Formats: sequence, structure tokens, C-alpha cells
Amino acid sequence: MHNDDPVAEKTARSAFFPRSSSLPDLLSARDIDTIIVTGTVANVCVEASVRDAATLDHRVIVIGDAVAAMRDRDLNATLHTVYRSYGDVRSTAEVLDMIRVGS
Repeated sequence: MHNDDPVAEKTARSAFFPRSSSLPDLLSARDIDTIIVTGTVANVCVEASVRDAATLDHRVIVIGDAVAAMRDRDLNATLHTVYRSYGDVRSTAEVLDMIRVGS
């Protein structure tokens, strides 16, 4: 992270829920249409943000080895839901390769 990187705090489970964070405005101002999601808890905040971002027509990539849940079955269910309906699930290595080649 750099000192001039924008930071958005959220006040709801989803960072894209109306008025819960400045993230949608920050992305729009920079003409960013793809988000890469990491964090916890996968089956709560991560999934809520992914669903809302996809609804807003963002391309969504969840880094599967960079999200966590309290139970493996919850994590796996979320990753399956994301992959089937809302975006893509990739490993950290795959995403770094995508960034390197400019995909």
C-alpha cells in the first residue's frame, strides 16, 4: 500500500451496499470495473460484497486462498456460489500472473 492509495471503510456487511462505504464512488471515479476480493468472513462480508458488486456490473475475482470462514464447509460453499453465479475464483498465484500480463 502506498500513502496516496485511497482507503474506503465500510459500515455494513457489503462494501457495495448503498451508503455503506465510499468504495463504489472511488472505483467509478477511476473507471475501474474489476475488483479483486480477499478477506473474512467469506460467507458473510466477502459474499455480500461480491453479490452486490456483481449486481453493479463489476467483474469480480475472489482469491480463494486469501479468504477465510469459521468452517471449511462455509468457505467452500461461498467459493462455489461465487464461481457459479457472481464471478471468478482464482488462486493468489493466478491473479498475480493475470496482473503481470495485463488481463
